[in-house]
Amino acid sequence: MNAEEILKKIDSLPSGGLTTKTIRDKAYTYYQWTENGKQRSRIVKEEEYDNLKNQIEERKELQAQLSNLEIYKNKNAATSQEETPAFITNVRIGKTLDDFSASIKDYKKRELYSAIEQYVYGDSHDKVFILYGLRRTGKTTLIRQIIYNMKDEEKNKSVFIQINPTNTLAEVNKDLHKLETLGYKYVFIDEVTMMDDFIQGAALFSDVFASSGMKIVLSGTDSLGFVFSEDEQLYDRCFLLHTTFIPFREFANVLGIYDIDQYMEFGGTMSQSGDNYNKAIFGTKKSTAEYVNTAIARNIQHSLKNYQYGSHFRNLKALYDKGELTNAINRIVEDMNHDFTIEVLTRTFKSHDFGSAKDIMRKDRENPTDILDNVDGEKITEKLKKLLRILNQEEQKIEIQEAHRLEIKEYLDLLDLTCDIPLVNMNDLTSKKVTTVFSQPGLRYSQVESLIKSLMMDETFRNVDAQERKRITERILDDVKGRMLEEIVQLETKKANPDLEVFKLQFAVGEFDMVVYDPENVCCKIYEVKHSKEKSPFQYRHLINEENCKQTEFRFGKILEKVVLYRGETCEEENGIHYKNVEEYLIEN
Repeated sequence: MNAEEILKKIDSLPSGGLTTKTIRDKAYTYYQWTENGKQRSRIVKEEEYDNLKNQIEERKELQAQLSNLEIYKNKNAATSQEETPAFITNVRIGKTLDDFSASIKDYKKRELYSAIEQYVYGDSHDKVFILYGLRRTGKTTLIRQIIYNMKDEEKNKSVFIQINPTNTLAEVNKDLHKLETLGYKYVFIDEVTMMDDFIQGAALFSDVFASSGMKIVLSGTDSLGFVFSEDEQLYDRCFLLHTTFIPFREFANVLGIYDIDQYMEFGGTMSQSGDNYNKAIFGTKKSTAEYVNTAIARNIQHSLKNYQYGSHFRNLKALYDKGELTNAINRIVEDMNHDFTIEVLTRTFKSHDFGSAKDIMRKDRENPTDILDNVDGEKITEKLKKLLRILNQEEQKIEIQEAHRLEIKEYLDLLDLTCDIPLVNMNDLTSKKVTTVFSQPGLRYSQVESLIKSLMMDETFRNVDAQERKRITERILDDVKGRMLEEIVQLETKKANPDLEVFKLQFAVGEFDMVVYDPENVCCKIYEVKHSKEKSPFQYRHLINEENCKQTEFRFGKILEKVVLYRGETCEEENGIHYKNVEEYLIEN
C-alpha cells in the first residue's frame, strides 16, 4: 500500500488501547481512546474483544509502516492538515496547534516565561527543559504562550503532545521519530509523568531527541516524578523550573488583583475565570480537601509507585493506601506553628484557630466576650475533623511514627510547598528551632473558613445577635490573617534574598517578627508585620526597645531600618519608624 492507502485504512480502524481492571475480584476489559482532546472509556463486551484487539494492533502496525515510508521522511514541517500523518498519541500541529495556543493571547505572563523562552531559542544542546508544579499553577498556559508568540517559521516546526494515562514511552518514542523525520524541532509534551514508565526511561528525551537538535519541554503535575528523573535518568541533562510557588507579586501582576487579603484567601494557584478566579479550588472546604488529596497526596503516591518499582515508597505507602496521608498534611497546616512533630500528627485533635479565637474574644479591648466558651466545643471540633478529613489516633488504621513524619516533611519540601523560617532566641543562640511556612495561603485560609462554618452551625452561637456574630467571625478571621501575613512576608523575603538571612528574633520580653541580616556587610533591618490599616505606637513598641536593639546590633550589626509593614499608606514616623504598605513591599521585593 502507498501512503494514502495506509492513511485511509488507519482512519477506518479504532485508535487507543485496551486495559484490564479488577473490580471485586472480577476482571473487566476497557477500551480507552482520545476524542477531541478528552480521554474516553467503555467496557468491552466479550464477543467483541478479539475483533477490537486485532483492529487496534493492525492500526499500530500500519502507523509503524507509515513512519518508515520515504515519502513522509521527506515531508517538511509545513505539511498541510489534509496530509498530516496519523499519530499514536494526542498530537497537535498546524491549525489545531494555532487554535490551542490562541485562546490565551490576552493572558499576562508569569515571570517564569523568560526562562522557557531562553531555552527554546538558546544554544543549549543535549538537554531537555522540565516545567513542573502542582495543578493550577500555570504550566500549560506558559507553554501555550510560548507557542502563540512564536514566529510562523518556528510555529510550523512546533508540536504539542498531550499524554494520557494509557500512553507508553514506546508510543511517544514512535511519534517523536515520526515528527523528527517531518522536520519538527520544538516539542512540548504535557503531563508526561502520567506514563508509568517515564521515570525509568526519561533519558530517551535527552539522549535520543535533544541530542539530535530537538528542543523538548516536558511538563506535568507529578513534581516528584521529575525530581526523581533529574536525580537519575536525566542527571545533568535537564533544566528544572518549578511553578508551585506563586508570590504575591506575580499573583497581582498576572491576575491584576493587588489586595493582600484576596491573595491570602485564594493564593497558591493561578486559575483565572472572571470574578471567580481560584474559587473553584479554595472556595469551599470540599474542593480544598480534594485539592490536598489529589494534587499533593496523590502526587506523592504516583511518583513513589513508579520510582524504583515502588521501593522508594518506604513508610508513606501504607498511609496513602489507607487514605490517611491527607489527614497528616491537614494536621500540620492547621497547627498554629506548623510544627512537624509526632505530637502534632498523633495527639487528639484540637483546633488551634478555635482555641486562639476564644482567647482573643475574652481579651478583646473594645468589647470582650466569653460567648465562645459557651458553645459546644466538642461538636465544633468534630465537624472540623470531618471537613478537614482529620483522624484521631484511635481512628487511624496506621500508627504514625517518626519515619512517617520525616518523609512527609521531605516530600513537601521537594514539592516546594513548605519552607522553614528560623526562630532565633537571643538568650540561646545555639537553638535550632524553625517554623514551617506553607507556600499556598489559600490552603491555610480555607481551614479557618471551615471553623467559621462549624461555628455558625452551633445553636448557642446562632442565638447571638447578627451584628455580634459578624463582629466575632471577622475578629477570628483578622487574627488568622495577621499570622498568615507574617508568614507570607517571611517566606517571600527569604526567597527573594537568598544571600541574606531571614528569621524571627525572640527576646526574654518581646520579639521582632522578622530580621533581615546581611552577613557580608554585617548589618540588618528589623520588622513588625501587622494586618491593620491603622497606625499605633503599640505596634512598634518592640522596635524601639533600647535593650533589644542593643542586643541585636551586637549580634547582627548596625540596624539600618526599623519598619512596620501594614495595609495602610507608606509614611515615616518622627521617631525613625518607617511605616510601609505591605502590598507595595511584596511587589517591590
